[in-house]
Amino acid sequence: MAKPKLLIVEDDEGLCSQYRWAFPSCDVLMSHARPQALALVKREQPPVAIMDLGLPPDPDGVSEGFATLDEILAIAPKTKVIVVTGNGERRNALKAIGSGAYDFCEKPVELELLRTIIERALHLYRLEEENRALAATPARSPIERIVTGNPGMLKLCRDIEKLASTNVPVLLLGESGTGKEALAQALHDLGPRKREPFVAINCGAIPENLLESELFGHERGAFTGAVKQNIGKIEMANKGTLFLDEVGDLPHPLQVKLLRFLQDQIVERIGGRQKNSGRRPHRVGHQCQSRRQDRPGRLPRRSVLPHERGHRAYPAPARPRW
Repeated sequence: MAKPKLLIVEDDEGLCSQYRWAFPSCDVLMSHARPQALALVKREQPPVAIMDLGLPPDPDGVSEGFATLDEILAIAPKTKVIVVTGNGERRNALKAIGSGAYDFCEKPVELELLRTIIERALHLYRLEEENRALAATPARSPIERIVTGNPGMLKLCRDIEKLASTNVPVLLLGESGTGKEALAQALHDLGPRKREPFVAINCGAIPENLLESELFGHERGAFTGAVKQNIGKIEMANKGTLFLDEVGDLPHPLQVKLLRFLQDQIVERIGGRQKNSGRRPHRVGHQCQSRRQDRPGRLPRRSVLPHERGHRAYPAPARPRW
């Protein structure tokens, strides 16, 4: 593991020689004046620097030291600067801390004390680096099949997580490829219905003359070719979740029948006289409907969309997420 860099800005040759061997755990970078120190800061970006406030051309004052401090922090604001002051100059030390220095040490320097201050500064620098790295890491989506760092999508995933424990219809509005089915599956998997059926049906992929039977089922002899009773997708999703994809492709007459199911929780098979409401209560799951926004001519009736008892969610397209 590479040693951390330690910049020392000191014009006293005797102290420089002492410092050079006093910190074996660090890679010591030595400079004697402001230009040399600034060049090293730009090139090396040291995590910690020790700096004397009395630097040439004002070795007896502090003006050059404060100017150097300001420029170091302007170039590398993450660097922890430890200022070294003469005995009795605590006021200048406190002023330096007010200007952004990390800590101070008075002359004559106690090396053990200075080592402790450096170790604390390095530890704080590492913690801050870890925090910055964590902050830059995209937040993990609570939904397994959704990988995103977009704040809007993360909020939507948290909303889905909350909705999963409720019994309300959910309308998912979004373009193709925005993750509507993954969100519908998450509504099922994160809620109390995860052990019950998840039934998905693409309303746009089934011929219109077969769609009603596919959804609501039919009795034997209900029409030509109905040689046996057929249970529809809605009944198959009993106590689970029904996902109606591309609900905008439903013919309007069938939307009226779907509306009755959404409102009254009554399933009536084609050719049947029995209304199946007891077997399949309304709140069996989420009717996760979706529609394509690029086909305005085939939108579902407004009354079919989830009303005051439902919830709408809008997964964003991938284009503006990044």
